[in-house]
Amino acid sequence: MQALVYIRTEPGKALKLLDAVKKIQGVQVAFATTGRFDIVARIEAADLKALGETIVGKIQSLPGVKYTETSLIVA
Repeated sequence: MQALVYIRTEPGKALKLLDAVKKIQGVQVAFATTGRFDIVARIEAADLKALGETIVGKIQSLPGVKYTETSLIVA
């Protein structure tokens, strides 16, 4: 299963966090963006439990991450 994870960071932390997000297992690609979110990442996981562990346990736990929003890819 795949998902897009939209990440809002603390001011000035986006580029440093982008490098950290790219190193997380399961992250296929990540970009710094403009607008409401600072980083968008596409991640892949075996199932919903593994997806949650990646998002909550790895991405949200990075220092400087304020908020995430996730959209499952359905097609």
